[in-house]
This record gives sequence, C-alpha cells and structure tokens, in this order.
Amino acid sequence: MKRSWLIKVTFTLVLALVFSACSTTDESADTTAGATDTTAAATDTTAAATDTTAAAAETTTTVPVNTEPIKIGLLTSLTATFAPWGVSARDGMRLAVEEINAAGGVNGRMLELLERDDQSNPEEGASGLERLIEDGVVAVGGVISSSVGLSTARIAEELAVPLFLVKAGSDAILTTDSRYTFRTCLPAAPMVAGPVAQFVASAGFTKVGAIVADYAWGQAVKSALENEFADVAGVELQIEVAPVPETDFAAYLRRLDDFGAEILVATGHPPGGVSIVKQSDDFGMDLGVSGSWNPLGLIMGAVGDQGFDRYTDFACVDYDSAEYQELALRYLAFSDNAFMEDDAVAGFGIVHAIAEAVGAVGDDPVAVAEYMHANTFDIPGYSFPLSWTEWGELASAQVTFIVIREQEPPEGVSPGADWYPELLILSDPLEPYVP
Repeated sequence: MKRSWLIKVTFTLVLALVFSACSTTDESADTTAGATDTTAAATDTTAAATDTTAAAAETTTTVPVNTEPIKIGLLTSLTATFAPWGVSARDGMRLAVEEINAAGGVNGRMLELLERDDQSNPEEGASGLERLIEDGVVAVGGVISSSVGLSTARIAEELAVPLFLVKAGSDAILTTDSRYTFRTCLPAAPMVAGPVAQFVASAGFTKVGAIVADYAWGQAVKSALENEFADVAGVELQIEVAPVPETDFAAYLRRLDDFGAEILVATGHPPGGVSIVKQSDDFGMDLGVSGSWNPLGLIMGAVGDQGFDRYTDFACVDYDSAEYQELALRYLAFSDNAFMEDDAVAGFGIVHAIAEAVGAVGDDPVAVAEYMHANTFDIPGYSFPLSWTEWGELASAQVTFIVIREQEPPEGVSPGADWYPELLILSDPLEPYVP
C-alpha cells in the first residue's frame, strides 16, 4: 500500500512538473516573440527616424550664396589726349555702380569697378586690359581712342571677355569674327558720314570742307566722307589732312576758305576741335564747324561765344529728353563735372547692361557676351535702343546732330551755363558697317 501511494504521489509530481514545464515554455516563447516584435518596432522606429533625419537633411541643404563682388573693368583715357572723354565715361560708370549697389546690387552681390588708365596709348591699353582680365573682371568698358581700341579688341577676342567701346570708331577694330567687342555710342567711321550728308542735303549746301587728323580715326573719317559724297550730285568735297598734335590750322583753313566751304567738318580731328572753331571764326569764316563727338563742356569752356550758332556736333543721346535731363541731375550731384556728356551716359549704360546680363546668366564672360548679342537695352537718355550685330557693330543707331545756342539750360541740368545744345536733325537709322 505504501509503495502504491508513493508511486501515485511520484506520478502526480511528475505530471505537475511536465505541465509546469510546458506552461513555462509557452510563456517564454510568447515573451520572446513579444521582445522580437518590440525590437522590430524599435527597428521600424529607428528607420523612420532615419528617414525623417534624411528628409530633414534634404530640406535644409542649400546652395552656398555667392557674396563675392562682381568685378567690372574701366579702361579709358584718364590722362593725355583723350582724358576729357575718358573722365566723363568713368564718372558715368561710377554713378551706375553706386546706384546699383545702393539698391542692393545684383542678386545681393555688390559691383566693384576696377580702373585702369590707358593714357591714350595703345600699349598701355593692351597691358591695362590684360591686368583687368587677370583680376577677374566679367567685362570691360570705356575705351575712347581708336588706337587703343585696335590694340585691345584683339585681346578681348582672344581671351573671350566683353569689351565695350565708347568713342573708338575706327572701322578696323571689328572684324566679321568679332564676338566680344561692342560699340556703344560712336558708330564705325564709315557710318558717321551719313548724318553729315543728311544735314548737308537738308541745308542745301554744295561745298563741304573737312580737316582730319593723320591717325586711324581721321583716315577712317576721310575715307567715309569720300565714299559718302562720291555719288552726291552737285556737292563738292575738299579734305585737308593735319598731324594729330596740330594746333595751328591757319594754312588748312585758308585753303578751305578759298575753296568756298559752306560747312567745315572737323569730325576727323578730335584734338583740334577747339582750335579749329576759334581760328575759323578769327579768319571771318561764317560757317558751321562740326565737331568730332567732342565733350560739349570742353569745347564751350574753351571757345565761349565763338561757339554760339557755329559749333555743331553729333551725339548718341537726346539732350531734350526727360530721361536724359533726369539722369543729368543725378550725375551732376554725384560728380564734379558741369555737364553730362554723352560719354558719361554711355558709361552709365554699359554698367547697367553688364549688371542686367550678370543678373540673368551669371558672371561668366562668355555667357555675358551671348546675352548682349541676344538682347536690346533701353539706356536712359539714349537716342536709339542699344543692340548689336553679330560682330558687335551698333545695329540700330540713330544719332543726333546738334548746334550750340546761347540759351538757358533746363533747370539744374547745367547750372550757371549760358548755352545748351539744340537738335538740328535726328539721323535716319544707320546701316551697320560690315567689316
């Protein structure tokens, strides 16, 4: 009996242990599964957190803002023969830089004007342009002298940096392959004879006299006048050639007086403009003298009342326009000059055109040049929209031909002066010269 009880008790204990073991194993399995689920969930959460972090990283990644200044080069004659033209171009460019920077710059970047004096010398001009390009300019403007234009245009084309001419009008500067050299105010010399012929026809003149300087611009004007008047019936032309530094024009003027000239075209001799106006009046030559796109303030400051009703000249601006006069008020308040020449308006326009291009396509000089060729620019005070042919010639130039009158200038435009230009003609659109 005792053994049977013991067996029963033992059997019962064994069963209890078996059931207990089975129960514990199931719970452990559930717990492990739960832990696995929890780990998976944690993994999912970590993955989600990783995705969120990646998304946040994508959201907050930005392109670094370029705060480097946009460098524009000024290359012009600040000393020597063509300084009066160059100083005006410089001050126009300076005004544009100051106003654009005051308005926040170009896409937040400030403009910086790097200045070089070419000293009206082609070698100085070439080395000055090379230094500006080494300094990282996006474009260069301000060239006045044709000789400097000839030496610098080749460099601009070779190094693919836009170069803007103001008064360098030699027809040899541009070639059909030019893509980086642009005229802005004075057209190519062969184009300037057209407005002369237009005025001669309107005035009914039959004898045209001219004095040109013996250098690139002067010889180009000589050829242009000869070609323009070759087929004009009833009009005679006599041209005198003088050295560039000539100041005594007596012999040339006597010959033209004997010829019976009714107008004296001095467009081809920029340095001699003042002397020719004064000496022709001293000789009693009662005729108009056309200048060579000269600074009007320079001429009138030197000739005084001898210029009234006699001195005529060309310009790329409309002095009667509200746009010119409003710009002139700002310019005169900014600079030490007494009159805003068209060189200053051109310089102002060059900077604005470059700034617009950089704002649209960035500061790559090649892209800037391409933008120039593809667009037209309305420059305040200009007498025509600024656009170019494929080779950089003015595509739609219409220049003004003015005479100086003794009169009070528009208020604030030329304080204290007793003269102001009066429009004689606005030229017909000039056919772009093809090199």
